[in-house]
Amino acid sequence: MTQQAEASRPHIPLQDRLRQLLDGPVALDKRALLGTLYAEVSRYETLAYTAGWNDALATTRRAPRRDQDA
Repeated sequence: MTQQAEASRPHIPLQDRLRQLLDGPVALDKRALLGTLYAEVSRYETLAYTAGWNDALATTRRAPRRDQDA
């Protein structure tokens, strides 16, 4: 999924999304449920990882460069 498509998706907390999957109107077999859960958790991990890198890069850009002082 592209970042633009990801940004257009409403943000649903992981616990709420998992509850939707478990309590949803469509009963999933074990394999389908595990596959869907894995995809959801992977998506959230990717978003968290990306956010962490973006925060780290923003911090690095703001910090003065020490090697320029030497």
